[in-house]
Amino acid sequence: MNQIKCPNCKEVFKVDESGFAEIVKQIRDDSFNTEVNNRLAIAKKEKEDAIKLAESETRNSVQKEIADKEKEVTELKMKIQNAESEKENAVKLAEANTKNTLQEKIAKIEKEFTEYKANSEQALTKQISAKDLEITELQSKVSNAETAKQLAITESLKIVEKERDDLKNIVNNKDTEKELLEKSLNEKHSTELKTKDDIIKMKDEEIALRKDMKMKLSTKMLGETLELHCEAEFNKIRTTAFPNAYFGKDNDSSSGTKGDFIFRETDAMGNEIISIMFEMKNENDATTTKKRNEDFFMKLDKDRSTKKCEYAVLVTLLESDSELYSAGIVDVSYHFPKMYVVRPQFFIPIISFLRNAALNSMKYKAELALVKNQNVDITNFEDKMNAFKDGFARNYDLASRKFKTAIDEIDKTIKHLQKTKDALLSSENNLRLANNKAEDLTIKRLTRGNPTMKAKFDSLEDNENE
Repeated sequence: MNQIKCPNCKEVFKVDESGFAEIVKQIRDDSFNTEVNNRLAIAKKEKEDAIKLAESETRNSVQKEIADKEKEVTELKMKIQNAESEKENAVKLAEANTKNTLQEKIAKIEKEFTEYKANSEQALTKQISAKDLEITELQSKVSNAETAKQLAITESLKIVEKERDDLKNIVNNKDTEKELLEKSLNEKHSTELKTKDDIIKMKDEEIALRKDMKMKLSTKMLGETLELHCEAEFNKIRTTAFPNAYFGKDNDSSSGTKGDFIFRETDAMGNEIISIMFEMKNENDATTTKKRNEDFFMKLDKDRSTKKCEYAVLVTLLESDSELYSAGIVDVSYHFPKMYVVRPQFFIPIISFLRNAALNSMKYKAELALVKNQNVDITNFEDKMNAFKDGFARNYDLASRKFKTAIDEIDKTIKHLQKTKDALLSSENNLRLANNKAEDLTIKRLTRGNPTMKAKFDSLEDNENE
């Protein structure tokens, strides 16, 4: 029967084994379900956040590409407009230059004609003929210039149209590249979402598997699983690596507590090479109150001292996120002497490490034992000499104390006799004084100042005289 105390009313009531197990199962199931629900919620939130992040990244990337393409299209359109403006300006400039040149020529001819008109008719005729010829030539040049202008304009238009067509082709290529990029990004986004969905599905399956496994394993079974693992790892190499070693469960709980396993190894002479007290600690992931490795150091050190083991090793899966305990073999001798903390994968290496160190010190232990054996007689002699000295000193001390006690008693007796002597001398002096006072006592002195007594003594003297 198990006793359970109510935390509210403080009332204690008893339940049988099945009821107690049912209560423990309810508490464990509730805690585990809560933890699983929390983890599922976290996984779902991570999935949603991942999808949102991927969509946001894809959207930002596509928008950036589109903005770049639009910027390039805008620049190309500006180039086309600038080219058309340059073409119009060139045409206008060519027309203006030709017109100005003709006007200058005509003005010059008119001026010269006016000057020559004042001359003779013949000279004027000649001048007119020459000028007509010159005008004809100029008109021919103007015609040729107009033709050249038209040819230049046509060539300029061909160049500008060619540049415009090239720019249009570039714009079309950019649009095609943008569409291909959008398609590629969409496909990439779809692939990433599918991959993330597969990962989330695998996580969900792993959570379901661990949930099923944790429902089947109690805390005691978790600890026993780690113990079975360590025992199986040791048995794999027991015959080859540790043929003379003992490795077994610690079943002695007479001191109130016991460890999990004890490892002992001796040499051919029966001398102990090394001894290790092992403690295995595991923990359910759904446990709300997490234990720390330091919580078990004191008990492990007590078990090591009680079972007379040289070393203490804690094989633990607690504090799985700790960088200290996950680094390898951790020496915690600053807490308790000759104590180490390891993960299960370092179970065999810590035994080999401590055993090799002990084997290296066996030579010095053998030499120390030989020196101890050689010094046995000297030690016994010194023990006997010290015992004789102690006995003699004890007897001398007793005799000295007795002698001192006798001297003290004699001194007390002398003081007592001296006091008696002083009392006797004082009594003799008092008797002498009393005698002197008695001798000085007379009737005259007694009756002095006392007329009644004087009259009585005088009457007595008179009667005696008669």
